[in-house]
Amino acid sequence: MPLRLATRVLIGLALVFGLCAGAGAAAIEPALLAQLTSEDAAEKGEAIDAIAAIGDEAALAVLSALRDGMLKVSGTGQMFIAERGKATDAATGAAVDPVPDDAEKVTINNRLRTRIESAIGALRIFSKDPKERLAAVATLTADEAMLPALDQALASETDPAIKSALQQVRAASQLKSSDAAKRLAAIDVLAESLDAKSKNLLLPLMEKSPAGEFAEPDEQVRQAASAAVAAIERRLAVYDYAGRVFTGLSLGSILLLVALGLAITYGLLGVINMAHGEMLMIGAYATYATQTVFRAYFPAAIDWYVVFALPVAFLVAGGIGILLERSVIRWLYGRPLETLLATWGISLFLIQLVRQLFGAQNVEVSNPTWMSGGITVVNLVLPWNRIVIIGFSMTVLLLVWLMLTRTRLGLFVRGVTQNRTMASCVGVPTGRVDMIAFGLGSGIAGLAGCALSQIGNVGPELGQSYIIDSFMVVVLGGVGQLAGTVYAALGLGVASKFLEPYLGAVPTKILILVLIIAFIQKRPQGLFALKGRSVET
Repeated sequence: MPLRLATRVLIGLALVFGLCAGAGAAAIEPALLAQLTSEDAAEKGEAIDAIAAIGDEAALAVLSALRDGMLKVSGTGQMFIAERGKATDAATGAAVDPVPDDAEKVTINNRLRTRIESAIGALRIFSKDPKERLAAVATLTADEAMLPALDQALASETDPAIKSALQQVRAASQLKSSDAAKRLAAIDVLAESLDAKSKNLLLPLMEKSPAGEFAEPDEQVRQAASAAVAAIERRLAVYDYAGRVFTGLSLGSILLLVALGLAITYGLLGVINMAHGEMLMIGAYATYATQTVFRAYFPAAIDWYVVFALPVAFLVAGGIGILLERSVIRWLYGRPLETLLATWGISLFLIQLVRQLFGAQNVEVSNPTWMSGGITVVNLVLPWNRIVIIGFSMTVLLLVWLMLTRTRLGLFVRGVTQNRTMASCVGVPTGRVDMIAFGLGSGIAGLAGCALSQIGNVGPELGQSYIIDSFMVVVLGGVGQLAGTVYAALGLGVASKFLEPYLGAVPTKILILVLIIAFIQKRPQGLFALKGRSVET
């Protein structure tokens, strides 16, 4: 049973005094420690509050040990803290040797555990370490008895984030006040919050009992709480939309990498390459193989395996693409149905080959430490691995654009794409351009697989999940159009993430496909039309 409010306010004041007193804080009386072994939970609770009111390091050590199950009592009644093979007296801090064999753990229930967590949090909000203070504030529970300690902490706090968190806890504590003016002031503070917990604190104020009575008797307070909840919901919605945009850009960047290669091969060769997704899968497995080599032979440099995996994924996927073009696809140009069937068969062959080499189960590809974690913007977390992938996609896009617009190979590719016959007549080696372009497109898909391995599972069917989406990107953007591919990939990625929470993943894909079909019916050339004599005629 909780203590009366007046008593708990005195404990809060004692806590402030004890924390500010530093080394001069009172010692823990053995009788107070003995009260922790009482069978009465109320007596244990009083002892916990009294120990917390002492406010020194010894009190923190005892409460932490009680929470963690390391506070023990011997048959003679001696209380000690057992930790890492040694024991110290709970009252004096002196070493206990030998450790009593008949010692038993002091037990607590869940309600007392919550009380201890709050007391420990209060003891740590005056720590010199900002991280520890912020973690301590997160453990505090709303209680008017804590207001003096919170006021003291706010007066000395200089970190804006910690100060804001303290103000939120203080406001939550004031909601329990019998003074309507204090409750209104607390609501004004909580209304500025970006935390859904603040909304959950305000919602009960507007609820009705079965008898039809409001939990909050003051109408002005209820109206203020309703307005505050609406303001918090609007603010949370903005950050939710921002998170969806970021996730959509991350998905769009992967689609962009996959579709870039497909845009080159499909736009240049007119080949419906159903094995393009398997180039992505090969790139992901090349990344896994590179990671395995680094773990075995270069464990000290494991954080940089991704850097070396990029050229490996590009070369392996590109090499396999060139091999396929020279051995199979070159004989099927101008025969779209046969090419589709042949590349579908190649796709099944590559999937089965990977199953034989690596097994049918997914393999683990770990993020390096510099890609772990993320950036927290208020209550929005932006993972580093997705940030890096978005930046990597933009870098690959820039390199492809420079290759197509600033190199001789790019000139040949654009010439063959616009008018193959005329390009051949002026001396462009179209067969060699076809081979290099197909290898380049496959290599870019391999880079996409390397990027995708950092955010998803790597398995034999990995490419099957992206081949249809990549074709939709290419067709929507305009065959052979780099700008169209960019707009289509990023647009589809963001649209998918906005629709999925409302429709679900599968209905979203169906709806997007229907919309793309309807768009192509009205504009067959896609977002950007391909220019050239062969197209115009």
